[in-house]
Amino acid sequence: MDCREVTKMRIPFKERPDWADVKPVPQDDGPCPVVPIAYTEDFSETMDYFRAIYVADERSTRALQLTSEAIQLNPGNYTVWQFRRVVLAALGVDLHKELKFVDCIAGENTKNYQIWHHRRWLAEKLGADAVTNELEFTKKIFSQDAKNYHAWSHRQWVLQALGGWEEELAYCQQLLDDDIYNNSAWNQRYFVITRSPLLGGLVAMRELEVNYTVKTIRASPENESPWRYLRGLFKNDTQSLVQDSQVASVLLDVLTSQNSHVHALSFLLDLLCHGFEPSQELKSAVDVLTPQSCSPDLTLTKKICSILEHTDPMRVKYWNWRKSTVRVQSAQSQNADRLANLSMQG
Repeated sequence: MDCREVTKMRIPFKERPDWADVKPVPQDDGPCPVVPIAYTEDFSETMDYFRAIYVADERSTRALQLTSEAIQLNPGNYTVWQFRRVVLAALGVDLHKELKFVDCIAGENTKNYQIWHHRRWLAEKLGADAVTNELEFTKKIFSQDAKNYHAWSHRQWVLQALGGWEEELAYCQQLLDDDIYNNSAWNQRYFVITRSPLLGGLVAMRELEVNYTVKTIRASPENESPWRYLRGLFKNDTQSLVQDSQVASVLLDVLTSQNSHVHALSFLLDLLCHGFEPSQELKSAVDVLTPQSCSPDLTLTKKICSILEHTDPMRVKYWNWRKSTVRVQSAQSQNADRLANLSMQG
């Protein structure tokens, strides 16, 4: 059923012969409503008739049509959507046609929880037959709003519940080629390499992904997303991160360039807290960036915090706190690493 049918010239239910046997049930706001809602006449009548068939539990073609009209008037009414599912199941309606109805409603309501819940219900019923359609539908949403949480959540559910992993990493690559700052695409890429049953898992993909991420960082070191992604590639394996030569190399490249240094310095600070042994070149790069007002006797970690206090003034209090507690942070981080290693060995 096309939702555009609902928008045609509306005939009041009381004038429709096929509804003559139904007694509408008005909304009960009590004897003295404090702030009654000024519903339109069409909305009030439609909901009065909906309450009548809902109370009667009428699972008919006309009931389905009524829910279409009620949804068109208020796509967020979860009771109407739930009853529609009951009617659809009772009538054995072709759910592919129902998807077209949802497509139409969703066009102007892409962040409506009820619509996405209904869509998932349909996809569950259709199974593998729904995979291609659902992945294409979310692509269409992303072309309008690349960070639509509902669409990303739905897409991840489809992949995990129904499949369709084959081209997902390539799709993430396409999104990042279009916009390297698309943090939702970075998040999806991480989801794919850690969840896809076709790629072998995080450890198996790490080297390729580190290569890609480091290349991206060199091209846009001011972009926080690849720095975050790089951390994620070494989740629960900090020692491998500390020992990775590519990580040390990209830090040196960024810190000796004329680009933004904030994310590189923050990353280096965390590495040092985990026991990273910097090269003399890295130490010299930090010295060059250190404000002249700083004491030459400062430790490397405190020098980094001092630089960040100047280059990242929005978080100056945070960097000041890091400077004052860096010794404690280092001890805590390294203890956590030792425990993690023991857990992995066990």
